[in-house]
Amino acid sequence: MTQINPETTRRIRTILRLPVDILALGTGAKSFIGNAAIGSVLLNRLGLHVVRLILADRIMWLRRAMLAPLVGAADRRAFQRDGFILKGDFLPAEAFAALEAEVRALRAPGRECHQGDTITHRILLDGEALARLPATAALLRDRRYRRLLGYVAGRLRVPGQWVQTIRTGVLPGQPDPQRNLHADTFQPTMKAWLFLDDVDTRNGPFTYVPGSHRLTLKRMAWEWRRSIAASTLADRYSAKGSFRAQEDELAALGLPPPKAFAVRRNTLVVADTRGLHRRGEATDRPASRLEIWSMARTNPFNPLPGLPFRFLDRIELAAYRGWLALLDRRAQKRGSQPMWRAVPPGGDGAVGDEAGD
Repeated sequence: MTQINPETTRRIRTILRLPVDILALGTGAKSFIGNAAIGSVLLNRLGLHVVRLILADRIMWLRRAMLAPLVGAADRRAFQRDGFILKGDFLPAEAFAALEAEVRALRAPGRECHQGDTITHRILLDGEALARLPATAALLRDRRYRRLLGYVAGRLRVPGQWVQTIRTGVLPGQPDPQRNLHADTFQPTMKAWLFLDDVDTRNGPFTYVPGSHRLTLKRMAWEWRRSIAASTLADRYSAKGSFRAQEDELAALGLPPPKAFAVRRNTLVVADTRGLHRRGEATDRPASRLEIWSMARTNPFNPLPGLPFRFLDRIELAAYRGWLALLDRRAQKRGSQPMWRAVPPGGDGAVGDEAGD
């Protein structure tokens, strides 16, 4: 019986998977090594990645324009200029004190991820958790909060919310890869942090390059060059579509130095993480920070901001849980740990690809 060599098998699988890979071009798929079409050197030389960048950018511009009346003009100008909105003393002192107290007392199962010397721990703020956290539930109902996050996310519904703890310098190993400047993906996205701790260089401040969310000609040229080489890069994060950047590249991109958010507790930061950002260095070892963390990454080619119906939130939550369960099953078959491992209160972590900042 004729043996088929591994290279031939790989090529056959690539050909059979190609229709699915092509269809994925209309989604938020971003991996240059996980999708033959996205990673095609020829197609990217012809501008495939740049076309997706431009389409996603213009569609998000439209969605944000629809939601612009929901936020103040000053906040819109700040976001359009910088790529983030910063609000100090966001909650009234009494409301913040109640929220902080109940979050610090929270003991619940969560998910953890190890990256380098850092552990990121999250507890999902679903209906069950919020039933025990009235002050936190009030934050998620707060109109100002919902509108700021919704505007940057380009969606009417409240995005996913977690209690997040980032503990730095608690593991042996290499530095946390999230401390490298990077863009999360090719499309505009939203992440938000309501800090429950004071944040400064001691515990690793969120750091952002102001204006790097804008799709300038220099940025498009940089993305085009990166896309051609992406499928062969040794840096697996860039190869998977989260391009890394060096600080000495910023001037050529017409960008200023990174800005570290050394802020007091009760500060809200809402940012477009298509912009270049990173988790700041922490001088203390170990160090930690606690926050209410939110993320939204929608289909970049959907021009509509969605509908604010709760049953859609339930469907989205069920899909998220199903995705986590699928990762658990795949990891179990491999005899390894999933990217985000389920842990009891005070759990011990797992290895993952994307986390935190």
